[in-house]
Amino acid sequence: MSLSTSGGYRRLDSFLLAGVIQLATQRFCQRFLTRELDPTGRQYDQMTQAARSGKMNIIEGSDRSGTSKETEMKLTDVAKASLSELRGDYESWLLRGGEAPWAIESPESQRLRQIQLVPFPPGEDLARLSCLRILDQQEQLRPWLEHADDRVVANTLLILIERNIRYLVRQIESQHRDFLTKGGFREQLSRERQSERNPAPPPCPRCQAPMSLRQSRQGQNFWGCPRYPACPGSRPESPIRDKL
Repeated sequence: MSLSTSGGYRRLDSFLLAGVIQLATQRFCQRFLTRELDPTGRQYDQMTQAARSGKMNIIEGSDRSGTSKETEMKLTDVAKASLSELRGDYESWLLRGGEAPWAIESPESQRLRQIQLVPFPPGEDLARLSCLRILDQQEQLRPWLEHADDRVVANTLLILIERNIRYLVRQIESQHRDFLTKGGFREQLSRERQSERNPAPPPCPRCQAPMSLRQSRQGQNFWGCPRYPACPGSRPESPIRDKL
């Protein structure tokens, strides 16, 4: 059965950034969310869970793509919504300190936006390689993510989140186009079943033209060349067809 494949999330740039954002958010909360600022730990839980959801819903959506394109799109949208929620938390953090996020044209923002994503390493061990890629990208961003000023870290994460939201928007658009082209799981099953019930005609053994199913005077089915009588090629009906 040639249904859609699934589970290709490890090579996605959105998965790479989601992994970096999750690790960086955990680190941010450990460093800057003091008991005085977050006495019940509620904000810590909300921020780390939103960062986790941004990553895990990419994984689940990708794994479900083979059987439900609709579910894949919904879960990818949940990942985007979770990152949007996290973006709101970092904006609120800056506002609490009386600041707004960096302007797009600011030197700090421009330097950070010019950083290229680490390419996926060659090899077959996808689980290990995708994790190494996240760690390499995190190391490249270390001067910003490990900065002593919490405002620099918050602005850095805002830029990474915004970038990943754009990736997810394009991802959902691609999934939608794929759904319109290939259809959902039920449509794919119907096409596969129809293909099994009505196999493609075999080629003529003489001229290779697609043959037509015919019936002899004795009432037996056989494959005949459509170019008959110019081409007298024929062959018996396939056993699969006889059983249908």
